[in-house]
Amino acid sequence: MTETKDLPHHLRMTEPSDWFRKFRPLVAEGGSVLDVAAGGGRHTKLFAEAGHRVTAVDKNTEALSSLAESHDAEIIEADLEDGSPWPLAGRTFDAVVVCNYLYRPLFDNLIGSLTPGGVLIYETFALGNEVYAKPRNPDHLLKSGELLELVRDRLQVVAYRHGIVENGECPGVKQMICAVKNLDNSERDDGEPAPQYLPED
Repeated sequence: MTETKDLPHHLRMTEPSDWFRKFRPLVAEGGSVLDVAAGGGRHTKLFAEAGHRVTAVDKNTEALSSLAESHDAEIIEADLEDGSPWPLAGRTFDAVVVCNYLYRPLFDNLIGSLTPGGVLIYETFALGNEVYAKPRNPDHLLKSGELLELVRDRLQVVAYRHGIVENGECPGVKQMICAVKNLDNSERDDGEPAPQYLPED
């Protein structure tokens, strides 16, 4: 049996990110959630325990397998970077959540997997993190404002942060966004999407 201390760092993390905790209430009650690169399943648990139907995807699902029974999660093993087709083609979710993972070619699929009104909650490392810890490869580090650019004219930005995060299980230079797919759902004369209720700090 593998000792916890011998596991990779991303599988040793158990507490959900504060960013995901804060914006979870924006997801439709009982709605479906796609957890991409789910790791050890800390965010799968967060959303499942709040009553959401969660689909967790990762290249290695050994650490996730028990959640199929304990949290009624759908577990999908898939390498998202090997050129294979998107494993969830044709499916949509009320939320797509991604933490500490970046593979830029997936962004169209992530946004395309949102239902109308669906919520994207994303947090990962940004340039400058190489001074502190892994990842240091720029392929895995966001540029300043990159998440804003990726959702521009596609999703309504509810919240965005970029900077040094010192607390939590995975500190470093982080970029975070919460955005809603509602640009086409406006009932306003000027076409602006309806504002979202912001969770209290």
